[in-house]
Amino acid sequence: MPLGLIIGLGRAFRRKRTSSLDILSSKRAPRDYYKGKNCKPTGFHTRKAKYVVQQEKLPNYVVPDLTDFKLKPYVSQCPREVKNTQSGEPTK
Repeated sequence: MPLGLIIGLGRAFRRKRTSSLDILSSKRAPRDYYKGKNCKPTGFHTRKAKYVVQQEKLPNYVVPDLTDFKLKPYVSQCPREVKNTQSGEPTK
């Protein structure tokens, strides 16, 4: 009987130790903890409950001119073998 009690206490301590090493999530954290979605903020909150967006924090995508581009936008996952006319060896 005392041996079972000691083993049970040992298991309880072992569970607590491993659960404290888990990754912190909003379910295991305090009530007001918010982990976020791994996104960078694009602005800030003011005192009057407004959100100001800063243009320098917004993503800026630079797209080159593709008017005479010969490749298609789709790339196949199963490429075919094409014979190279210069060396005569098949390439993928």
